[in-house]
Formats: sequence, structure tokens, C-alpha cells
Amino acid sequence: MNYLELLLTTLISTLGDVAPIVAIIVGFQLLVIRRPVHDLRRTLIGFVYVILGLALFLTGLEKALFPVGKLMATQMAGPVAADPGTRWFHYYWIYLFAASVGFATTLAEPSLIAVAIKAQQVSGNAITPRGLRLAVSIGVATGITIGTVRIVIGWPLHWFIIGGYLIVMVQTLFSPKAIIGLAYDSGGVTTSTVTVPLVTALGIGLATAVPGRNPVLDGFGLIAFAGPFSIIAVLAYAQFAGFRADHHESKGSTSQEESNALQNDRHPG
Repeated sequence: MNYLELLLTTLISTLGDVAPIVAIIVGFQLLVIRRPVHDLRRTLIGFVYVILGLALFLTGLEKALFPVGKLMATQMAGPVAADPGTRWFHYYWIYLFAASVGFATTLAEPSLIAVAIKAQQVSGNAITPRGLRLAVSIGVATGITIGTVRIVIGWPLHWFIIGGYLIVMVQTLFSPKAIIGLAYDSGGVTTSTVTVPLVTALGIGLATAVPGRNPVLDGFGLIAFAGPFSIIAVLAYAQFAGFRADHHESKGSTSQEESNALQNDRHPG
């Protein structure tokens, strides 16, 4: 019964959250565009699916994802933290778990999949969804791992975030212009429905288990690492792809020159 009560409460709350969106869409459609809503029946069914999906998802977060993420972090960090001689590098299982969670959740992120598909369509298959998703996932995994190290050591959060965006600024100067906007968008879509719950629970659980850490001060902020490091990864991916293309082009031109020289030697004059 507890689950049904929570689901009903979440459903009512979701209705209140979605209502302003519906009001804005209907208001602009009728008052500004001054045309009836296209395929009203299909639109209404879509909103019902959205409301039910959000309610079920939020209930699942409350009952499963948040507790599981926090419990796993606490269970892995607890025995290590209990040893007085523990150093920051003894938490290697936590770092591996953080990297795995960051990579897997980002790879499955629906918003990233949508952006990757659109990027492929707009770029004429120059950007592959698989390559973009892997680059972003590696960036998020790296960022989340560095964030867990920060929680264990206790260093200030802003050092890492400022440092990350400084790297992004330098990379932007030397990156292809066509990839810059996509890279910055990729940094935003990583912090969405799948990644945020598990990573947040991981940070709070780790800060709870490590001695001397405050879950409020140190447990939050782990999500912030996903933004700059995913941008860094996408820009690095574009720069590497550009370097390979230039290398193959120069190699091809060199081979052509050698072939022409050989032909001239065989047929002088």
C-alpha cells in the first residue's frame, strides 16, 4: 500500500508540474499562432504517457535507484574507511565503481542518444552516434572518478570545476568550429534522467562513509564534474579525428607524389 500511496502522490505532483507546460503550449497555439492544436487526440494521449512515465520513474528513483546507489557506495567504502591507516588510493573499488556507473549511465542516457542521432542527421553521417556517445561516456566516467577522489581527499570543489573549464576554453581555441556547439550541448545532456540519480546517491553514500566528510558539503557536487569533462572528451575526440584525417590526407598525397615520380623515372621526357 505504501508503494501505491507514493505513486498516487507522485502522480498528483507530476500533474501540477506538467500543467504549466500544457498551459504555455495551448496558450501560444490559440492566442499567438491562432490555430487549433494539430491532432488533438494524439497530443492528449502523449501528455498522458508523459505524466504516467514521469510518475513511475520518480517512484522508481525513490524506492530503488537512490537507495541502491547510496547503499553500494556505503558498503564498499565502509570497511576501507574503518581502517585507521587508510589512504586515498585504498578506495580503488569506489573509483572503479564510479567510473563504471558514469560510463554505463551516460551511454544509456536517452537525451544523449537523441542528440547523437540529430548530430548524425545534420552532419551528413560525419558524426556517428556511437563515437559521440562513447566520447561523452568516457568523459563523464573520468569526471565522476575525479569527483570521488575529491570527496575522499576533501579538496575544494571549485578547484576542479574551474580547472576543467579552463581546459575547455583552451581546447575551444584549437577545435573545429563545427563541433564546438555540439560539444557544449553534450556537456548539458549528460546530467539527465539516468545519470543524476545514481551519481547523486553515490556521492552522498561516499561522503557518509568516509570519516570527516559532510554529506551536505561534500556529498553534492559530483554531478558538476560531468559537464566540463564530457566537453573535454568530445573536443578531444574531434581534434583526434581531425588529426587522423589530416594524417591520412598527407600520407595519400605523399604516396601520389611518389607514384608520379616513379612514372617519370620510367618514362623520362
